[in-house]
This record gives sequence, structure tokens and C-alpha cells, in this order.
Amino acid sequence: MVEDNRADVFLIRESIEAACTGATLFVVQDGERAIRFFEEADRDPSAPSPDIVILDINLPKKSGGEVLSRMRLSQRCAHAPILIVTSSNSEKDRETMALLGVNGYFRKPSVYEEFMKLGGLVKGMLEVQSDSRSGSRP
Repeated sequence: MVEDNRADVFLIRESIEAACTGATLFVVQDGERAIRFFEEADRDPSAPSPDIVILDINLPKKSGGEVLSRMRLSQRCAHAPILIVTSSNSEKDRETMALLGVNGYFRKPSVYEEFMKLGGLVKGMLEVQSDSRSGSRP
């Protein structure tokens, strides 16, 4: 997860745990750290490599778009699905992220119950990713 807002990190983590994904979550707070995470995965085969990336658009140091562009160049991380989780409701942001190859877009709601739906979305994306790695078809 690449997210700089601690409250959002808490809610995202809670929604994922509530969906019983069993996922191990790595959190970085800015775009530069996210890029370093992907570079480390490429340099060190024992370093973690994401099965899915939850990415905010508005990040300090490097934007979500810059992070996404760099990730798509990574040997080990390029094929991981990207789920944008953002407060932006801008059509331009949606179009830009779609052109960069995101797999999903979730606008952060102001209602807790709506936010908890994110966990099911992440779980579904992880299941699809797992099926594609094992050769199964949904």
C-alpha cells in the first residue's frame, strides 16, 4: 500500500482484515519510498514483491502516476494489479490512471460502511491474481 494518510492506512488495513484476505501488508508513505520498494524487489530475489498494489494518486515526493509508471518497468512487480484508492473524483485522474494501466479505481468514501467494501474488492483482485498464476480461469 502506498498511502501517506495514517487514518486512511488504518481504514484500508481494517477493510482488508475484515475481508479475511490473509494478506501481508507493506505500507510506504510516499512515492519515492514506493519506487525504492520496487527497485529493491528487482535487485534482491528474496525481497518482497507485491501480489497487488493499493496506490493513492496524491502522494508526497512522487505522484501516484510516477510510481505507477516506474512500477510497470519493474521486472518482478510490473504485472501486479494496481488498485487506485483516492479521494479524487476527477475524470481526468481516472482517465490518466486508466492510460497507465490500473486495474481498479476506488474513491475513498466518507461513510465507514462504504469504506469497508474495499476489502472485498482487494480480496477479489487477489483471487484473480492467484488464479492467473496457477493457470486457472475464473
